[in-house]
Amino acid sequence: MRHSSLSQINQENVSKLKTAWVYHTGDISDGHDGRKRSGFETTPILVDGKLYLTTPFNRVIALDPSTGEQLWAYDPKIDQSLDYGDGLINRGVATWLDPSRAADKECKRRIFESTLDARLIALDAETGLACADFGSSGQVNLASVPGYQHTGLGEHMQGWYHMTSPPATIDDMVIVGSAIDDNHRADMPSGVVRAFDARTGTLRWSWDPIARDPGDSFSPWLSGAANAWSIMAVDTERDLVFVPTGSASPDYYGGLRPGDDKWANSVVALHARSGTIAWGFQLVHHDLWDYDTASPPLLATVPHDGEMIPVVIQGNKTGFLYVLNRDTGKPVFPVEERAVPQSDVPGEKASPTQPIPLAPPPLAPQQVAVSDAWGPTPADREACSESIGGLRNEGIFTPPSVQGTLAVPGNLGGMNWSGYAYDPERNLLIVNSNNLIARVRLIPRDKVGRDQQDGEYAPQLGVPYGMLRRFLQSPSDLPCGRPPWGRLTAVDMAKGTIRWQVPLGSMQDFGGVHDSVPPGSVSLGGPITTEGGLVFIAGTTDSRVRAFNVETGEELWNAVLPAAGNATPMTYQVKGKQYLVIAAGGHQAIAEKPLGDAVVAFALP
Repeated sequence: MRHSSLSQINQENVSKLKTAWVYHTGDISDGHDGRKRSGFETTPILVDGKLYLTTPFNRVIALDPSTGEQLWAYDPKIDQSLDYGDGLINRGVATWLDPSRAADKECKRRIFESTLDARLIALDAETGLACADFGSSGQVNLASVPGYQHTGLGEHMQGWYHMTSPPATIDDMVIVGSAIDDNHRADMPSGVVRAFDARTGTLRWSWDPIARDPGDSFSPWLSGAANAWSIMAVDTERDLVFVPTGSASPDYYGGLRPGDDKWANSVVALHARSGTIAWGFQLVHHDLWDYDTASPPLLATVPHDGEMIPVVIQGNKTGFLYVLNRDTGKPVFPVEERAVPQSDVPGEKASPTQPIPLAPPPLAPQQVAVSDAWGPTPADREACSESIGGLRNEGIFTPPSVQGTLAVPGNLGGMNWSGYAYDPERNLLIVNSNNLIARVRLIPRDKVGRDQQDGEYAPQLGVPYGMLRRFLQSPSDLPCGRPPWGRLTAVDMAKGTIRWQVPLGSMQDFGGVHDSVPPGSVSLGGPITTEGGLVFIAGTTDSRVRAFNVETGEELWNAVLPAAGNATPMTYQVKGKQYLVIAAGGHQAIAEKPLGDAVVAFALP
């Protein structure tokens, strides 16, 4: 639930928080030496008196949680020059305790990391040495284990198949998804989810989100990805693994993957013992917008119609929030299929409907008019009006077009991997969301490479169209959509209504010095809640970490970080003192802001 029972730091004293210690990893890449830029997105875990975290270079580090002193470090020595899609990032480790191994034996407790170069590594939690009995000398090469590609897929470029999020552990298994690069081509590696024996590294099962029925009538049918690149959740009581999946390849043209593309863009419950499906719920049919199910599934028990219902709470880049019965996958709040705009691109068949939850309401804008164009100056507003006015614009689920389509929300969301936190006593779900609009344009194959417009190009090889996309920004570099560009929202999970909503952070100095800019920043890095009645969150471009009153949304404290804290914070108590810890290293895709390598801990004096 991302909720802590600690209350030493509370609404009355949080304003007194001070820096307790700072640790520097030394792992930064600014992208100027042939490597991609790094981002520091790890969330540490506290286990058996040690704090464990990862760096952008996949080094695993153990720290003393009260002083920040390094206890050990392990370096898998990844090839940092490869194209790992979003850059050099890793979001953390998982742990597993072997109940059959004596307490004085090595690797009684294991730390698992999945790396950018597609290895699953097991380390002894006490020493940081590789567990020799796991795989080959402590590691499994995930690219060489059967099941990671569609049959007959062929060769792929190194780096296209990689890992960014921590594995999940349940029973005596460690489970990994995959991060597959977007939009390179149609026939990308599959987004297979696999379970390995936590002791030996032996493959136990694999599940492909879009395994095609050989008897279906579609031909040709060519796709990959649909990968679980975000963080999975497990329910040990039900022996279930909850898997959030992304879009099938390529993202913006689906002519060679007709139908709904199940189970892409879904949350799927797998039986942990076998990897077979218990149930699945698709949040976006036949995705054409890169609307991944990027947020981790959140498991909670919520009051509804006089009962306490075990649920999976699942957000999406669309800004929609789905509340599903954990046993059946059935919506707790109604969801209806509604007609959506259709594609005008030859060869494309968009889904005629999409699943729209009737509650809670969308947490991000899904419709933008020309009159909503914003800018700090009249020239900025005029430029943004022209940009918006020239695009196909029928609200959310307007398909990509050759003319150019306005994507609302853009591919950042809405809700991204930041996820959300649930306060079980107050029945409040705390969510940070983004409000950025984007332009998406399909480029006919014979014109790919001739276009000179500024933006992110993708070849989408194997289909008739390449793709260009970019977030709409004014000449001042600020977003074209109406602010706030980021918000923090409390959702009453008993009623399915919004309790409060406030702008999160500021973009006042983003891209240069501006006159007064309204509050609200794009954010990547999620919230936690505590028994002290607090929400802690960083993630914003103004490089601050903040504390809010969970009941009202009032900001109670903030502190400046060495770089943006594009990670989810965590809290723990050792030796009678509660700490708040955040990785502050900036975001690899935000070139306007500096990078860093700091792990910062706060505590009361």
